[in-house]
Amino acid sequence: MIHIGNVYRIGTKVVHGSKGYDPHTGAVSFPIYQSATFRHPGLYQSTGYDYSRLQNPTREELENTIASLENGKFGFAFSSGMAAISTILSLFSPGDHIIVSDDLYGGTFRLFDEIYKKYGIEFSYVNTSSINDVEETIKKNSKAIFVETPSNPMMKVADLRKISELVKSKGMLCIVDNTFLTPYFQRPLELGADIVIHSATKYLGGHNDTLAGLIVMNDDELAERLKLIQKSEGAVLSPFDSWLILRGIKTLGVRLEKQQQNALEIANWLQTHKNVTKVYYVGLPEHEGYPVSISQASGFGAMISFHVNDVRTVEKVLEKVQLILFAESLGGVESLITYPMVQTHAAIPEEMRQRLGVTDTLLRLSVGIEDVKDIIADLDQALE
Repeated sequence: MIHIGNVYRIGTKVVHGSKGYDPHTGAVSFPIYQSATFRHPGLYQSTGYDYSRLQNPTREELENTIASLENGKFGFAFSSGMAAISTILSLFSPGDHIIVSDDLYGGTFRLFDEIYKKYGIEFSYVNTSSINDVEETIKKNSKAIFVETPSNPMMKVADLRKISELVKSKGMLCIVDNTFLTPYFQRPLELGADIVIHSATKYLGGHNDTLAGLIVMNDDELAERLKLIQKSEGAVLSPFDSWLILRGIKTLGVRLEKQQQNALEIANWLQTHKNVTKVYYVGLPEHEGYPVSISQASGFGAMISFHVNDVRTVEKVLEKVQLILFAESLGGVESLITYPMVQTHAAIPEEMRQRLGVTDTLLRLSVGIEDVKDIIADLDQALE
């Protein structure tokens, strides 16, 4: 039985996963162990599996796979990205202060502001692309920073090396949501982060057919605490959904390469359209986060946000797109367009949205793997 580990490059690791195949049968597609419980050989004896809330062979293969891809030691799989983030917050206590990227997914803001704030955890939202802003926000009770980079939906880039160095000097944890770039393009643990989170629903799954959340870390003590929370709260990923994410990861490299290629061409085209006033894509050299991005990531991803000239143009685009689907979420093989103000970021207070630029003229495009000429043609007819 092989263990992929750190022997191979990322493009190979995504294809083969952790073990490479099922050691018991030789099955190349790792089996779905659809069992809630497991037989004990005898008293005080175990096969290593007792009950699927504690551990399941299919989920274990996914957890070991994501740990390998991020070059971490411990992986954990949950029923959704939000379940993963909620589990991380369970590590903290009343009175703790967490610094958060001010530009982030609205569901994450809602979880922090409407659920965990009432338990006495304090959150401050800052521009994490500014190391000075981060440093000025640190307080005596600051315990962690939670960073999205690139951020959702304004594509702001945070310097993970500088942030990790700063917060570690203050005894804080650095938590990074790596959903947009995945370990194929960016590995935050290598840049100094302590915890990496993924909504595996997005690029890792890649087919808009399941919900999943993943966490990776290196610290043994933190991992033990998280394992206790995971098995006690029980928001674990099912065997079948674990298999779907494993299957999706196999094509992560080829999908992301194609999606990124498409995204760069589309971003350049959008900049030339008379009804588009601003394009946010990290892969454009004029993007303010471009220098940091090329220093810490091997790719730019496939997420684009753009402002149009008028809210009536927004309505027209969302009604007229045909190939591109008007739907929430991102990261699948199909191109999706979203209206952040009323969909993904409705939970963000209006004042905060306006300050960030999440206005009534902003659209977000998750670029798929379709022929790029067809995507551009669809945008062209919708924008006219």
